[in-house]
Amino acid sequence: MDTEKAPVYVIFGATGGIGAALSRSLSSSGAHLMLAGRSEDRLNDLAGDFGAEHFVLDATQVDAVAACMDRAVEKFGRVDGVANCVGSLLLKPAHLTTEAEWSSTITVNLGSAFAVVRAASIAMMQTGGSIVLVSSAAARKGLANHEAIAAAKAGIIGLALSAAATYGSRGIRVNCVAPGLVRTPLTSRITGNESSLKGSIAMHALGRIGEPEEVASAIAWLMDPAQGWVTGQVLGVDGGLGSVNAR
Repeated sequence: MDTEKAPVYVIFGATGGIGAALSRSLSSSGAHLMLAGRSEDRLNDLAGDFGAEHFVLDATQVDAVAACMDRAVEKFGRVDGVANCVGSLLLKPAHLTTEAEWSSTITVNLGSAFAVVRAASIAMMQTGGSIVLVSSAAARKGLANHEAIAAAKAGIIGLALSAAATYGSRGIRVNCVAPGLVRTPLTSRITGNESSLKGSIAMHALGRIGEPEEVASAIAWLMDPAQGWVTGQVLGVDGGLGSVNAR
């Protein structure tokens, strides 16, 4: 691929299960990458695998996210696509959720998404581009003990739709994916428990949970300039969890 024409992508939460799978996929396609995350050691290892740039930050901090975007523009001259793969998982009913857990869930998930949309829209204001956020099937289907995380992920959908309307005239596309249960380090407490895993599998119409590469593939598709007429969409990558009942 011509390096001058290779797309430039910034991935927040790059060292997580989905973020790492996305980073590897985009790198293999020849894209230029700026990988962002909290762990310098993990970022060094991941970025070192394919010579990507990296930026250590807390993605809930608006100024830090803006600085990362500035660094990417300074390094590559532009940014074509941004994905926010930062997230957390809290499975508790509302009456057992502490104020601190609620605040953390909203900040990590919705707060980071807002910071990314804010910084990415500024960076892409003159050139256009694509922003992809990660919501959840739990935001579109009532699941027990998901109150805090479902609220945060539903907020991400609202954010994506509003931003798609706001920035569409600037050529900025904003979409999100809504995964079901995916096998990542974040979900290991569920996937590593035979009883919990069996129950979760039964909720997915396709009879299995997802793999990080499957969600990463959908994000990469939405980020691709070839999808230039796709915006304001919520793509369920969820084995049917968010839309159909398993038999």
